[in-house]
Amino acid sequence: MRYTLLLHYEEHDTESLGDETMAEGQAAFASYAATLHAAGVLVAAEVLQPSTASTTVRMRDGALQVQDGPFADTKEQLGGTVVIDVPDLDAAIAAAREAPPVHWGTVEIRPGAVFAVDGVWVPNA
Repeated sequence: MRYTLLLHYEEHDTESLGDETMAEGQAAFASYAATLHAAGVLVAAEVLQPSTASTTVRMRDGALQVQDGPFADTKEQLGGTVVIDVPDLDAAIAAAREAPPVHWGTVEIRPGAVFAVDGVWVPNA
């Protein structure tokens, strides 16, 4: 079953964290992805651009509203996603437990429903 691990954490840039801390975080993410890949469960992983680069789109009263930045008003932002294919929720929890942001943020586990894989429509997957 596919699960998406939504990695939420407070955003920092290299200037505010420092080069050494930033390098440690990048190494932790790389190691985590390599571990999931070696276990054969990694489907995809992305670190997102800062929330200031995001655009929020919604319809209100029939009109499209486009807003710069994230909709959520919180210190923690969605910073990345990891999609895994594991047997069950217990296995997803075990994978999330090893995600670096579990130590400084939040890892949300959400089951996925596959509709497209690598651009191929799979409505009955």
